[in-house]
Amino acid sequence: MSDVLALMDEWGPERVVCVSDARTGMRGVLVIDNTARGMGKGGMRMSPGVTVAEVARLARVMTYKWAGADLFFGGAKAGIAADPASPDREGVLRAFVRALAQEIPARYVAGLDMGLTERDAAVVQDELGDRGAAVGTPHALGGMPYDELGVTGYGVAEAADAAARDAGMELSGARVAVQGFGAVGHAAARRLTELGATVVAVSTVHGALYDPDGLDVARLLALRAEAGDAAVREYGGRLLDAGAELLVPADVLVPAALQDVIGADVAARIRARIVVEGANLPTDGPAQRVLAARGVTVVPDFVANAGGVVAAGFAMDARYSAFRPDPGAVFAAVSSKMRDNTAKVLAAARAQGTTTHEAALALAQERVRAAMELKGRWRR
Repeated sequence: MSDVLALMDEWGPERVVCVSDARTGMRGVLVIDNTARGMGKGGMRMSPGVTVAEVARLARVMTYKWAGADLFFGGAKAGIAADPASPDREGVLRAFVRALAQEIPARYVAGLDMGLTERDAAVVQDELGDRGAAVGTPHALGGMPYDELGVTGYGVAEAADAAARDAGMELSGARVAVQGFGAVGHAAARRLTELGATVVAVSTVHGALYDPDGLDVARLLALRAEAGDAAVREYGGRLLDAGAELLVPADVLVPAALQDVIGADVAARIRARIVVEGANLPTDGPAQRVLAARGVTVVPDFVANAGGVVAAGFAMDARYSAFRPDPGAVFAAVSSKMRDNTAKVLAAARAQGTTTHEAALALAQERVRAAMELKGRWRR
């Protein structure tokens, strides 16, 4: 218990619920970080290596992401320690949400994160017999399948364009390297191409595909639909070791895969002028300071990848509606929010003489603290 208590500070978490099921072998955790601005909302992930500390860290990111986007929900995250490729996947998922029936959807509404799909959101609704239990469900069920639509990656590309303009650079014609070609990475690459950028590198677990003259993103997207992560192998061409994509010559780097991939040593060797964090927590504090000292513009994760929370906000409103959310309205809101927030954070960092992460964090914390004070939750 002492390690869970050590996770707590003045912001949260307010609630940590660990559950297990002997029959299915399910083990999992729900962390509700801070609900001063609204009920707990965040993705649910499935991975063999899930830990309480990891989920708590991600729940805190959600607190700041909702506040940074100025949307009124609280930070939360759920994690299931299981292999998403297991044939028992659905049984484990059902056992997890059953064990949390007192929490979902009264205190927490599930979304999608690593290892889970739109169909899993449908399973959550079915298991609890409540359309309000999860968002991100398939279109056929009246949901907003924002991973399928690529809303988060779209927002990452919009943030990249805003950051490029702020730096006096045109995104059209710029060289971009994308780490990860999953739900976020592939959608970011697609939108970046639409905005005129040249994608020179893309990576998956199978390696990093690199072509200084530019990759055929349309072909890669088609291959991804057939072969998944193996698309980089099927494409042909120059394949580097995974991780090399972070260091290739590029104007913009989009880490859109895993957390903790850029430490100070890697940050010192990045050649891009702009880093747009599509993944959660891809850089640490030392790396952020190295990049700032080198004059590299960084759009922090809870600003750059907040397109998903904007879409989730629409989906939350529509959970019990007979009408689907309008994707056009969602994409328009994502573009507006990403561009405005990126510009605000970059300007604040310059004015305050801080890293962009510190500027974004200060803005989010100010909003959360104001809500806590108004509700009598802040100790003066």
